[in-house]
Amino acid sequence: MNQTQNHVDDNNLKPARTGSMSSVPDWITETINGGSARHVDLDTGTNGWASPPGDVFSVRSADYFTNKRKCPGGDYLLSLAGVDWLKSTTKLDNILARPDNRVAHALRQAQSLGQSQNSFIFAMNFHIPGKEHYHSVLYFATDQPIPSDSLFKRFIDGDDTFRNQRFKIVSQVVKGPWIVKAAAGQFGAFLVAKTVRCAYHKGPNYFEMDVDTCVSPILSGFLQFMLGYARKLTLDVGFVIEAHEEDELPEKLIGGVRLCGMEVSSAFVVEPEPLKPYRMMGSVEASDDVNTH
Repeated sequence: MNQTQNHVDDNNLKPARTGSMSSVPDWITETINGGSARHVDLDTGTNGWASPPGDVFSVRSADYFTNKRKCPGGDYLLSLAGVDWLKSTTKLDNILARPDNRVAHALRQAQSLGQSQNSFIFAMNFHIPGKEHYHSVLYFATDQPIPSDSLFKRFIDGDDTFRNQRFKIVSQVVKGPWIVKAAAGQFGAFLVAKTVRCAYHKGPNYFEMDVDTCVSPILSGFLQFMLGYARKLTLDVGFVIEAHEEDELPEKLIGGVRLCGMEVSSAFVVEPEPLKPYRMMGSVEASDDVNTH
C-alpha cells in the first residue's frame, strides 16, 4: 500500500457535521491519511473507517425525563482524527503516552512549530484479547478548548466514579448478516464501565480511555464473534456522556466512527516496548517499510 492509496476525496476530510473545527488543521489531515487503517468513503468504502453524521445515532432529547424521547445526535464535540487496528504479543495501555504513537507525535510536531496550541486528543483504546492481543484505537481531536460547562469536560477532569457511571457507547449495525444484527442488539446502548474494566490516562493535551473487554465473558465472546464477520460488517459506534439531570439535556455526542468491512489480518504489529529508531505505530509508512523488507 502506498500513500496515494490511503487518500480519499478531499471533501471527505472535513468531519461530518462536527462543530469543533471550521477547518481541519494540517496535523489532523496527516493523522487521517497517514494510518495503515485507511480512511475510506462513507457509503462505498471497505477495509477502513469513515466519519458518519451524528444524526445516525439517537441520544436523550431535551425533554427525555418527561417523555423518554430520543433525538438525532447532531454535531459531534470532537472530530474523528484516525483509527489504528493494532496487534501485539501483550496488552497495550496508555498508547498516547508512547513516543511511537503517530497521532500524539503529529500534534507534538505541530506544537513545536507554534501551531495548534489548544489542540486536544481523546482516544478510545479497545483491547480484544485472544491468542494475540488486538487493539482498536479511535482518535478524536479538537483544535479549540473544550467547553468548560460541558459534561465531557466534567468527564475529563472528574474522578473515576463519575466516569464509570456516565460514559456510554451507542452503536448500530449498518450492514451485516442477520445473525450479527441480532447479536448486536444487546449492545445497542450501554454504560461501558458496568460491563468491562476501564482505565483512564490524562496528559497535558490528551485523555485516553482503555477498555479491557476480557473481564466480561459475554462482551469478549461477542467481539470474538464479530471479528469472524468483520469483512462483511459495517458498524457505527458513537460515544456520549449520559445525562442524569434536566440541565444536562440534550445529550451531546463526543464523536463517532463507521468501521467498514475491516480485514482482521491487516492489523499493524506493535512491539510491546517502542524501539529506537521509532517506527510510528499504525502509520502507513512504517507498514510499507515492513512489507518491502
